[in-house]
Amino acid sequence: MSGPPPPQTDAVRPLVSVVVVSYGTRALTLRALRLLHDSPTAVPYEVIVVDNASADGSAAAVRTAFPQARMIELANNIGFGRAVNVAAGVARGEWLLLLNPDTEPVGDPVSALVGYARAHPRHRVYAGRTLRPDGRDDGRSVFALPSLHGSLCFATGLSTVARRWSWSNPEELPRLDRREPAVVPAASGCLLLIEHRLFAALGGFTPDYFMYSEDADFCARAARLGATPVLVPDARVRHRGGAASTSTGKLLMLLRGKATYLRLRWPARRARTGRALLLAGVALRAALPTGRSRAPWRTAWQRRHDWLAGWPAPADETGVRTTTGSGLDAATRIGPDTASGAGPGTPGHPETVRGRRAGRVADGHPD
Repeated sequence: MSGPPPPQTDAVRPLVSVVVVSYGTRALTLRALRLLHDSPTAVPYEVIVVDNASADGSAAAVRTAFPQARMIELANNIGFGRAVNVAAGVARGEWLLLLNPDTEPVGDPVSALVGYARAHPRHRVYAGRTLRPDGRDDGRSVFALPSLHGSLCFATGLSTVARRWSWSNPEELPRLDRREPAVVPAASGCLLLIEHRLFAALGGFTPDYFMYSEDADFCARAARLGATPVLVPDARVRHRGGAASTSTGKLLMLLRGKATYLRLRWPARRARTGRALLLAGVALRAALPTGRSRAPWRTAWQRRHDWLAGWPAPADETGVRTTTGSGLDAATRIGPDTASGAGPGTPGHPETVRGRRAGRVADGHPD
């Protein structure tokens, strides 16, 4: 039986800060942390868990089972990207490793990612593979950025009926050999290693997103700074997928995330065309013959006015107050200007301001 990774003390700074964002996933989060702890990695790392105001006792359970983990409790559910930004503000590692709570490490993904990053530092963003329970690649860990061509394929149904071909389903990269390293346009935040300095330089995830497409947005912005996201095939996790969302709820958030990307990253005329094609694709799928697969699309069509404009711009302040193990207080907020050059936790960054108490942190590494 393997022992735990090197203990984290002030004298031994972690190389990696593993960030887990949880919401109503108590059992899954505990399992993911236990499997991570028991994995045979020799890489010094810390674990930061950000709980988005779960009602299932997730935060208390993590504190009890992993008293040396850094636990951040939020008073409100602020979404995935903003929660990662909060964690990045207190992270000590040179690298941030985003890990979904509904994943199970296969082998040693931490060492695989860090080893590849050390050998190929120019990429700065490193994606692992996400597997189905039967061990097959689910094809979702890396993908292309949204494009008019991809939007047209979605609107006409080609991306569904001819899913295995790149010309008809460009966003899912269906012809990519995921058993080999490959530079990719974008990567999922499910298992993602990011250079901490790059994350800080970009101001973290764009706070407009509550859920979904914030990872594509980040990769698009990172590319402007010279980063080239790369798939690391030896870094693998099994992924249950959408554990914190219902099927219909997940679809609505996916569509809202896509609409937000179009609003933020495409010129106005192109974005209008993209939204029209997105709407057409939903209408087509909602009109399919009756069946289980039709129901979420029909709901999405009925609620099109809810998601078509994307996520609303965040309020100026979402209070999050944390207390580190050293006893120092750091109040944070998530504002609309996180694209500034200052990084999370630094003066001038929107997370580093005074605010009301909304969270609690315990410092350290899982025991």
